[in-house]
Amino acid sequence: MLERSPGQARPSRPTRRHVIAAAPLAALGVGQAAHAATSRGFGEADVQALARDLSRRPYSAPSKALPQALSTLDYDAYRDIRFNPDHALWKAERLPFQLQFFHRGGLFREQVDLFELHDGRPTPIAYSTDLFNFKRGAPTGLSPQLGFAGFRIHAPINKASYYDEVAVFLGASYFRAVAKGMLYGLSARGLAIGTGGPEEFPIFRSFWIERPSPGARSLTILALLDSVSCAGAFRFVVTPGDATIFDVSARIFPRRPIANVGIAPLTSMFLFSGDAARRFDDFRPRVHDSDGLSVVNGQGERLWRPLVNPSLVQTSAFQDKNPKGYGLMQRERRLDAYQDLEARYDLRPSLWVEPKGAWGPGQVRLVELPTRTEYEDNIAAFWTPAAPLRAGVPASFAYRLHWGPERPPAGLARVAQTRSGAAAAKPRRRFVVDFDLPSADGVTAQVTTSAGAVLDTHLSPNPETRGVRLSFEFDPAQARGADLRAQLLRAGKPCSEVWLYRWIA
Repeated sequence: MLERSPGQARPSRPTRRHVIAAAPLAALGVGQAAHAATSRGFGEADVQALARDLSRRPYSAPSKALPQALSTLDYDAYRDIRFNPDHALWKAERLPFQLQFFHRGGLFREQVDLFELHDGRPTPIAYSTDLFNFKRGAPTGLSPQLGFAGFRIHAPINKASYYDEVAVFLGASYFRAVAKGMLYGLSARGLAIGTGGPEEFPIFRSFWIERPSPGARSLTILALLDSVSCAGAFRFVVTPGDATIFDVSARIFPRRPIANVGIAPLTSMFLFSGDAARRFDDFRPRVHDSDGLSVVNGQGERLWRPLVNPSLVQTSAFQDKNPKGYGLMQRERRLDAYQDLEARYDLRPSLWVEPKGAWGPGQVRLVELPTRTEYEDNIAAFWTPAAPLRAGVPASFAYRLHWGPERPPAGLARVAQTRSGAAAAKPRRRFVVDFDLPSADGVTAQVTTSAGAVLDTHLSPNPETRGVRLSFEFDPAQARGADLRAQLLRAGKPCSEVWLYRWIA
């Protein structure tokens, strides 16, 4: 994201004191309390105390005031402000991680307080125009208190001699990451509230990034979250690699009851694939950052729900207790399935949420919003506890995020592709579901529907994919919607994940 373009002028290199400076505390908002903790060392418990104290006060939105030269920036003009990588934090020390920062402006108006945390002592990271390259010239009169909009993490991930961008925290509580050999795709968030309806967007107000030791493989980040409904304290331990891992712990302090809360929320884009491509005049056969929701519920059952771009907002809830995991997957990995040499959707990561501890009863929710472009995220998945979060009662959650290739289920065939179209006898629909099962010998299919009827079920080998194809017809009769379910069995036992599909007339 926002890489520096070739040929931009580079200002003189600032000193380390210039990058790490004691910025005026009055400009740091909630960061003042963090600075005051330096005498005894600062850590996760201090961020939790900040969040608890913040939640006991009425919400005060951060100022979005910016000089006009920054507030009116469009997308391209904002991208023309690039951080100078020569000034990356920890580059001079040759540490295993480096930090670069995002300028405020355009859509990214709120100031985010950033601190370097070293030996338990937080030091504000000070803003300076000298840290950035301005293609159109630096606006005059920018204050040292302007601050930053966010930051990104660089580390050697593809080769030892180069620091790739591996993760970014920018905008509200959004963050995203890549794994080795991959490009940015879907995002995660600290917390979601009201997704699918009137939505509230919590924000990360402050970050404390721990200075890594020379041999560190992980980077630790503490974060303070705030919103109308709650405050929260987060700890991220980021470990880049073949799969980039985020170990996350969150403690939420509700200001008021929160019913429609999303824990470990994921956000992605799905425009079209398969039969849905007929709705778009596009040379590409599919366009998406993710193509399905995968769930392993508390009973160990593995579910697969292909994503859709609906005509109306669509919410699905998968009731569960103590889920083993869920995620938005980019399962299709062939370039020729996308035919896009620029976006390279085949290189977008999957993102798997692995809960730590017992999350209790609740549901994995999938929200699908209609969209006409690939530039809008229209898919969200998250965990919603059965009981609303109670005002004044803290709630804690811990989980691990796996960014990278999907981890195939052991011993179970996966759904490779889903297609549907009109059957000969209207209003019936024909569904074709391909599984990556090597042989159809001794395999039967169990297909059910919540409304209408399933007819003409058939299994056959697919020599092109070296898998098994399930086909059937669905007669909706008078139904306006139905939930379809299919699974392959061998000797009466499941040999595939469960395929789920919501049909809407």
